[in-house]
Amino acid sequence: MLIYRERLFPGPWIFLMCALVIPASLLVFLPINFELGVICAAVLYIAIVVLLIIGSPQVEVTEHSLVAGRATLPLANVGEATGFVGKEATAERGPRLDARAWLVIRGWISPVVKVVVNDATDPAPYWLVSTRNPSELVAALSKARARP
Repeated sequence: MLIYRERLFPGPWIFLMCALVIPASLLVFLPINFELGVICAAVLYIAIVVLLIIGSPQVEVTEHSLVAGRATLPLANVGEATGFVGKEATAERGPRLDARAWLVIRGWISPVVKVVVNDATDPAPYWLVSTRNPSELVAALSKARARP
């Protein structure tokens, strides 16, 4: 049973910034051929948008596990989860970051949730996951862990 799901899509400003490929490709191809320049600009922008959407990881909490991107952590190994926003989130992604942590973070999403891993054999002491709704993700993990 699915308890929580979030797709870490880029924000609108990322797509707007990627639109800069249009004038760049027009500058390159317009002197050669007008139609080729317009077609290349459109194809490049569409390809970038599709890759950004397809490459967006998903965060899920089910009754059995936490899934972040391609990694799965069984709920039996999920420890305390803490959400961070603002300067605290920046500190978790920067100065307080343990090099061994498992990361599913995206630069366009500031808040993060830190999930302690309760498995002595796992080399990662915790997972750090980007989320637009840290309180909802923490609540979903608490709810999933409380289930019998």
